[in-house]
Amino acid sequence: MDHVTGLRCRECGREFPAEALHVCDYCFGPLEVAYDYDQIAATVTRASIAAGPRTIWRYRDLLPVDDPAPVDLGAGFTPLIRADRLAAELGLGELWIKDDTANPTGSFKDRVVSVALTKARQLGFKVAACASTGNLANSVAAHAARAGMASVVLIPHDLERAKVTMTAIYGGAVVSVEGNYDDVNRLAAELTSEHPSWAFVNVNVRTYYAEGSKTLAFEVAEQLGWQAPDHVIVPIASGSQLTKVAKGFAELATVGLLDEVPSVRISGAQAAGCSPVATAFSEGTDAIRPVKPSTIAKSLSIGNPADGWYALAAIRASGGSCAAVTDTEIIEAIGLLARTEGIFAETAGGVTIATLAKLAAAGVVRRDERVVALVTGHGLKTVEALADDVGPTVTIPATLEAFDAAIGIDAVSGR
Repeated sequence: MDHVTGLRCRECGREFPAEALHVCDYCFGPLEVAYDYDQIAATVTRASIAAGPRTIWRYRDLLPVDDPAPVDLGAGFTPLIRADRLAAELGLGELWIKDDTANPTGSFKDRVVSVALTKARQLGFKVAACASTGNLANSVAAHAARAGMASVVLIPHDLERAKVTMTAIYGGAVVSVEGNYDDVNRLAAELTSEHPSWAFVNVNVRTYYAEGSKTLAFEVAEQLGWQAPDHVIVPIASGSQLTKVAKGFAELATVGLLDEVPSVRISGAQAAGCSPVATAFSEGTDAIRPVKPSTIAKSLSIGNPADGWYALAAIRASGGSCAAVTDTEIIEAIGLLARTEGIFAETAGGVTIATLAKLAAAGVVRRDERVVALVTGHGLKTVEALADDVGPTVTIPATLEAFDAAIGIDAVSGR
C-alpha cells in the first residue's frame, strides 16, 4: 500500500504505522489514515476509475486497503436521483437524492464495513464485531458471512425488529444489551480490551472503517460529471460520516480528479430527541454535551457522538448549518419523500429530508444551489415508526358498489 503512509493523530499530529490502532497513545486523540496524495495523483484518473467495478472498490486507490479480492457484497455506486418533484415542494432548484437504500443490506453501512473487514482480514483478524444501532449490525453480520468470519454484534435491547431479524439470519452471535447505544458502545470498548483478536469495526479498526464513507463524496462527484455539488445534507449519528464526506470532496481536488477546488457547504441533520451537535451549533459553542436519546430515529441515537466535535468543525468550516427535527416532522418527511420521488427511507432518511425542508424554509439551503441529500437507509428497517400513521386507505366488501362508494374513479384520477 504505497499510497498509505500510516496513521496520524487528528489532535497532535503524531504518526503511527498502519496497524489496528485508533487512539493516539500520547494525547488520546483519534487517529486517521494518512495518504501520499502525490503518488495517488500520479496513478489515478477518471478513466481508471470508470474501468473499475460499479462498487466502492472503483475508488481503491483512495481507500486504505489494497486487496485484489476485497470483502465485497457490491456496496456503492448507488443511484443519484434528480428530485424535481420534491424540490418543487420545498421551493428549491436543483435537488438530488443519494439513495443508499439500494446497498446490499439496505444502508450506507455496507460501504464502511466492506473497507473495515477487508482491512481486518488483511491484519489477521478472524472475528468481526461491533456495537450498533442496527444498520451496522446488519452489515457486519452479512459481510462476515461472506468472508467466512465469525461475527459478534451488540445491539440495544429495544432495536427495531426488522434490524434484529436481518442481523440474526446471517448466523453470527447477536447480543441484545439492556440500555441505549452509549451503554452498548461502552461494553464494546471493554470487550475490545478483553478480546484483542476480534476486529471491532467501530473501535479498534474504526480508523479504516470510517474511510468508507468518503465513497459517498466520490460517487456524487462522479455521477454529477466530476463536479462537486454546492450543498450536501448529511444525517449525524457519531458524526464520522459527515467528516469523511467533507474529506472525500477535498481529496478529489487534491489528486486532480476535480477541475477546481470545491466549495461544498455541508449541513448536518439530527433528531430533536438526540441532537447534541445541532444544539452546539445553534448555541455557538464548541462543547458537545452528551444527551440521553429519545427519538424514533434509532439509527441516529448516539447521545455522545465520538466525532461530534469534528463534525461541528467541518460544518462551520464549510459555511453549512445544522438543525434538529421532531419525530412528527420525521414521519411527515418520510411520507413526503415517498410521495414525491418513490423512495422509502428509514427514520434517518426522514431526519435528512425534514432538516432539508427546515433549512430550505429558512433560506439556509438556497434555490440557486445544486443540493444533494443523503438518504442512508431503507424504510423497511423501521416500519414500526410508521405503524400508527400508514395503513389501508379504507376497508370495503368485495363489490364494485362498495369500491365506487369508497374511492371512485374521480378520486383516483384527481378529478
